[in-house]
Amino acid sequence: MYREIITTSRRGDQGRGLQPGDRLPTIAQLCEQYQASNTPVKTAMRLLEEMGLIETWQGKGMFVRQRTEDAK
Repeated sequence: MYREIITTSRRGDQGRGLQPGDRLPTIAQLCEQYQASNTPVKTAMRLLEEMGLIETWQGKGMFVRQRTEDAK
């Protein structure tokens, strides 16, 4: 399940791709969207952050990071 979340998160809404600064849905919204518990959703978000694709700001949300050579 977390792989599906990563794939669709990287692709973005309607295949348009995510742009730097775009805000991602909340964990609760993603759980509802994928009909999944929070464990695979949190795993997917953690992995996206480790890949350097998103950054999390507590109390503000998760955002797409500026694209760098390492994050491709």
